[in-house]
Amino acid sequence: MKENKSEKNKLKKRIITFILLILLAGYLLYTVYLLIKQPTKMLTVENGKLYMEESDIGYIIRDEEIVQGENYKNGMEQIKNEGEKVSKNEAIFRYYSQNEEELKQKILELDEKIQTAMQENKQLFSSDMKILDNQIDEKIYELNKIKDISKLTEYNKQINELVTKKAKVAGEMSPSGSYLKQLIAERSGYEAKLNSGAEYKNAPKSGIVSYRVDGLEETLNPNNFSALNKKYFENLNLKTGKIIASSNEAGKVIDNFKCYIATISDSDNSKNAKVNDEVSIRLPNNKEIESKIVYINNEDDGSRLIILEINKEIEELINYRKIAFELIWWSKSGLKVPNQAIVEKDGLHYVVRNRAGYLNKILIKVVKQNENYSIVTNYGVEELKELGFDDKEISSYRKITLYDEIIAYPNIEKVE
Repeated sequence: MKENKSEKNKLKKRIITFILLILLAGYLLYTVYLLIKQPTKMLTVENGKLYMEESDIGYIIRDEEIVQGENYKNGMEQIKNEGEKVSKNEAIFRYYSQNEEELKQKILELDEKIQTAMQENKQLFSSDMKILDNQIDEKIYELNKIKDISKLTEYNKQINELVTKKAKVAGEMSPSGSYLKQLIAERSGYEAKLNSGAEYKNAPKSGIVSYRVDGLEETLNPNNFSALNKKYFENLNLKTGKIIASSNEAGKVIDNFKCYIATISDSDNSKNAKVNDEVSIRLPNNKEIESKIVYINNEDDGSRLIILEINKEIEELINYRKIAFELIWWSKSGLKVPNQAIVEKDGLHYVVRNRAGYLNKILIKVVKQNENYSIVTNYGVEELKELGFDDKEISSYRKITLYDEIIAYPNIEKVE
């Protein structure tokens, strides 16, 4: 009897052990299945920066004043270069006088005769003449090394002025009634006609000089915001990124302290925007600058006209009227965590940290969030008290740190 009982007990133990082994094997197989179906993905907490931005089309609005004279049909000569700063009443360009080409040709012919006469008369080479010759030689030497077109123009002008000065000095040194003196007097007469017939135009205010005139200066200005809307901009039929052509008849002076970008947006951020909100923009040259919303108008289709004021990169925009740019509603730097690692429960956010195989549930504060990532930080003591945590919970509060390993799609119910 005792032997039978012992055999039965052994059999029961074997059965129980077998069942436990089967259950264990089943559990292990199920775990492997889950790992294959949805493997545990480890992520790393990094320092980063998040943006909430959108791509928009912008129309440049400037405080600019057209400068045009009566002789605009004669053609013009730029005194100030494109994009150069100018003071009020400073000459920026001039219109050619009538018969200017003919007068210039006669002056050129006289210059050649004067040069020949000066070379033949060796007695004219005083110390003053030698100084002028040296200055001319220096300018010509420097001219050969310059590639900037604006500087080339300036050096040519300086060389011409030195040559003219040399001729006048030679004339003063020549005997009365001499051939050289007659040539120089004749040249001075043509030069006087040339200068008297030219029309010089001065800057009506200080700012940046531009010759890119497109006819929109009167309507796309800061005093005309209320007249602007989506339909108006669409009817302009402007090409994005197209450079405004230079005019041969007029110029303009642009306020170099600020300009404006008007854009139409129907995003959620634009619908929540308010006047005086500060946002950033990324220009076509990839520079990111600060701006401020100064005007908002609701369009009939639910979109909004938003006008931004900027006070940097003004010179970079004078070539354009319509640009593509990025409107950055906000940006934030800090600990960057993928959203797939964050779980929300009862209005609080958590991640699960893995340290050497030990898992901990970490309470975090989400500062900013976009579609894929969040900038997070730790709660302070006073913030934890406001959330209802007691002293014991506060003293044991675990904090997230840089380079922590966290789990994607965690189940916080099974973690301490």
